[in-house]
Formats: sequence, C-alpha cells, structure tokens
Amino acid sequence: MGNYIEEEVFKNEDFTKDRIEKGDYELCTFEQCDFSGSSLSNTRFIECEFINCNLSAIHFSDAGLQDVHFKDCKILGVHFDECSEFLFKVGFENCQLSHSTFLSNKLTNTQFTACKIEGVDFSNCNLKLASFEECDLQASTFTNCVLEKADFRNAYNLSIDPEQNKMKGAKFSYQNVIGLLEKHKISVE
Repeated sequence: MGNYIEEEVFKNEDFTKDRIEKGDYELCTFEQCDFSGSSLSNTRFIECEFINCNLSAIHFSDAGLQDVHFKDCKILGVHFDECSEFLFKVGFENCQLSHSTFLSNKLTNTQFTACKIEGVDFSNCNLKLASFEECDLQASTFTNCVLEKADFRNAYNLSIDPEQNKMKGAKFSYQNVIGLLEKHKISVE
C-alpha cells in the first residue's frame, strides 16, 4: 500500500497543495490540517485523531478508517460509504457533517456528540447502539436502518419513520418523539 507512519503529529498542514502520502497511519494526530477536496483513497488510518481539520469534499474511496475520532472538524459532502468496510469504526465530536453520506455503513456503537448532521443520508445503515448526543439531524434520512437501542434522547430536528426502520429499544425524549409522527401530518400542541 505504501508507507507506514506511526505516532506522528501533523499540525497546520495544507494537504490541498502537498498531497498526503498513501500508506498506513497508525496512532497519528492531525491537528488544524486542511484536506478539503483531497483524495485519501487507498490510505488507511488506524486509531488516529483529526482535530479542527477541514475534510470537506474529500475522497475516501477504499480508505480504511479503523477506530478514527474526529473532533471539531468540518466534514461537508463526504461519502463515507466509499470507505473500506473492513474494521470501519469512527466517532464524531462537535463536527459539521452536513450533506455527507453513510449509505449502508455499519455504524454500531458510533458516538455522534454535539454535531451538525444536516441533510445526511443514513439509508440502510446499521446504527444499533449509536448515540446522537446534542446533534442537529435536520433533513437527515433514516430509511431501512437498524436503529435498535440507538439513543436519540438529546437529538433535535429529527424525522424518522418507524415503519421503515428497525427501532426496538431506541430511545427518544418526549420533545423529539414528534419527529416520529411527521409523515402522518399530525399536529401536537
């Protein structure tokens, strides 16, 4: 695959000009780096952390994301469904994920914390035991998903059709349960 890079810190790098080398990155930290529009295809990240990075419109074709954490990142319009499924595991904290796609991804136990997740397509995803803590889910799509035991109690602006998803044991707050009735055009006052 290429180089093997371990336990390195990349800070204030502009990977839009100088492309990141293909290879395996293990236990690396990327802080305040700009990857926007770049290709991370066929690159593998293992137990890496991205902090305050711009990853908008990047290409992840066959990229490996194995236990990767994103914090305070801008990740707009990214197709996570193009990533390698092998050991795919990610987490997001205070990130902008709007207009991204997780089509058919396995996101079991994934933590989304304080994220803006507007217009994101989660169709056909396994989100069992996932948590959406303080997340804005405006216009996001959940169709044919496994949402069993997922936690939406502190999420807002959600719209989920229980008839099109497996939802046994999913958790919702009283305030956001209205998002489960949206298709019925019911007025709750």
